[in-house]
Amino acid sequence: MVAMDPLANTLATIYNAELRAKKEVITWPASKLILNVLKVLQREGYIGEFEYIDDGRWGKIKIQLLGRINKIGVIKPRFSVKYEDLVNPPSWLKKYLPAYNIGILVISTSQGVMSHREAIEKRIGGVLLAYCY
Repeated sequence: MVAMDPLANTLATIYNAELRAKKEVITWPASKLILNVLKVLQREGYIGEFEYIDDGRWGKIKIQLLGRINKIGVIKPRFSVKYEDLVNPPSWLKKYLPAYNIGILVISTSQGVMSHREAIEKRIGGVLLAYCY
């Protein structure tokens, strides 16, 4: 049996709830990585408020949906990218996002989880985690 990636499970749950025009969704298990990815999505305006619910086991996350997500998913395998790879024309942006300035890539950097725009602004690279548009 293959264990599913908890981040992939959370993003798939969000995507499926968005397709069905739900207002909120509860997903589990919770982790620091998932919470940090959700903070990036919230900062960029793709989701509303979310809260961690301690259930005594793995924890759950209650997420308010805004209906602004067309597609969301994880990037597997998790590629390492340099700053130059984010700004040069044949970049990861063209591979995962539909058009210029539409959507975000979520990157885990040495300064925390952030969007590709923040990483370009800070001139740092990292590991690609997810995309959203």
